[in-house]
Parts: sequence; structure tokens; C-alpha cells
Amino acid sequence: MTSPVTSADQLNEKWLSDALETEVRSVSVERIGTGQTSSTYRLVIDADGYAPTLIAKLASGDEEARRRVATAHRNEIGFYRLLAAQVNVPVPDCWYSAISDDGTWFTLLLEDLSPRQPGRQSDGCSPIHATLAVQNLSRLHASRWNDGALTEVDFLLPLTEARAAFLAELARTATDQFIARYEHRLDADDVATLRAVAEVLFEWQLNHPEPFSLVHGDYRLDNLMLHPAGKDVVVVDWQTLAVALPARDLSYFIGTSLPIEQRRAQEERLLATYYELLQAQGVTGYSLDRFTTDYRIGQLHGPMITVIGSLTSSGQRDARADEMFLSMARRSCAAVRDHRSIDVA
Repeated sequence: MTSPVTSADQLNEKWLSDALETEVRSVSVERIGTGQTSSTYRLVIDADGYAPTLIAKLASGDEEARRRVATAHRNEIGFYRLLAAQVNVPVPDCWYSAISDDGTWFTLLLEDLSPRQPGRQSDGCSPIHATLAVQNLSRLHASRWNDGALTEVDFLLPLTEARAAFLAELARTATDQFIARYEHRLDADDVATLRAVAEVLFEWQLNHPEPFSLVHGDYRLDNLMLHPAGKDVVVVDWQTLAVALPARDLSYFIGTSLPIEQRRAQEERLLATYYELLQAQGVTGYSLDRFTTDYRIGQLHGPMITVIGSLTSSGQRDARADEMFLSMARRSCAAVRDHRSIDVA
């Protein structure tokens, strides 16, 4: 077994031949994507038994930044090794995975999903892609709905009071930083909502233990590969994998990925799509009223992940990253207010 690489320069013919267990006669490497905690490359290779292009995903950032997200690295490696074949949702084929003992370095070689392209958070998406994304979530959640075996998956950290307190405090710190960074671009209502959400996150994490399922945790457009003809949506970036309230994924996707007026116009239809498909896959004992409340509860996931993502990102800060985080903050705060989510936290 080869070790994870620490630089794209190491993705050469020899290393790839060892990793793929076939002769790689040539390779060229191109940086793609704008990952906030890792780097992604397209490899054009000449090798028997493989498509001419593969995707390589590597750890990025300095040592401190990589240590902060070592748990995320373990989640993604663990997902492809153990769980990808157990969930009813399209994901890229994984040809190779490796991670260092301390979790600070990892390497994945994945199927190239071209002609699909990642969504762009600030742009939103079409109704058909939104529908496909919601259907994916319903299938993902139904496949492990209230499945007690998830507690036996060793890389999925259980939610303890200590961990909930840590995440809540991290979110408070991140909220202060986020508001300071974007104070001239956030309106007063959004600032107030971000602060109010941060104050209830400890209880919010602990108050809703059921229903539970495997959740993606960062299910938004930048982590979805959209087919240009609307044939499918393929899910990538499983670093925030967790066991939690399923509606958190749904609320987060709808609340952060759709512009506010588009969300308000399409929300009812998308919720019906998710719920009806959940029932069709055999989930029982989950009333529509409970689902609707859980969707309200789940909206707090959006502000939390937005500010923590901004704090922990190892990616270069630029105009596109700023627009991504601001669009997520504005949309998720509006959804929290629309659904009075803090009242049910």
C-alpha cells in the first residue's frame, strides 16, 4: 500500500502505477475546483484498465490547518472505504484511498464525473437540479434511517455533551469573526440572526436525537456535481459526514443553495418531494407534522456551518469565496427567520 502524497508534484507515473496497480505510462496534472479545506486535480493518464482521466483529492494548507480538519479527512476516507456501497445515492467510484496515522494527509483517486460540473453556491440552481438533489437526500437518509449499526462505525464521532459544547463554542468564535470580516456587507437582521443562532447551538445539537440517519453535513451546490442535461446530481465531499437529524441536510440545502425568493416559491414542492420519496422507500412512523417541525429545526444548520466553514477554511480568501459565504449567510438567516427556527431549537 502506498502512502498519501503531500503535494501534487508527487502524482507521477511511478506513484500512480503503485497506487493503481497497473503501469501508468504518462500523466498530466491540472488543478480544478476551489476547495476550502482540500485540493482537487484532474489527472490525464495513459494506463490500461482505467478511464483516461481521474480526479485526485489531497489535503491542503499548513500543518495547523490540516490538524483542524483531520477528523474531516478520516470521515471522507472512511466513507469511501466502508459506507459508499451501503447508501442509495450516486457517488464517484473510488480507485484508491490512503490517510496518514494522524489524519493530516490523505489522498483519494476518484472517478472523473465530467461532463458534470460543480454547482456554484452564489448562483443557485435550476428547479430540476434542486429536485434531483432533494431526491438524493431522501434516498441517502432512508438507506440508514434510525439504523443503530451506525453507532458501530468507528470513524463517526458520537455526539457527546463535551463535543456539543466544543462545537457551540467554536460557532460563537466563528460568528464573531464572520461578522467582523463582513460587517459592511451584512444587514442588521442577518447579524442579529447569526448571533441568536450561535447562542442556542449547544441545546440544539442535543435536543433532537431522533430520528437519525447518516447525514452528509455540507450538502450544498459546491459539493454537488450537476449534469448539464439534468440527468442526475452526484454527491461529493463527504468530509462532514455524521449521524444526526436527517432534516438538517434538507434544510441546509434548500436554505443555502436557493436564492431567497426562489426558495420561498419552490420550498413546499421540494419538501413534498423529499417526504413522499421517504415514505416510498419504507420509512414509517414519521408524521408530516413531525417532518415539518424537523425542517424548521434543521434550518439552524445553515448559519452554523457557514460561519465555522469560514473560520476553518484553508483555501485562499478571494471574491468568489466571499460571495459563497455571504450568499449562504444571507439565505440561511432569511430561512431561519421565515420558519421561526430558533423557537423550536
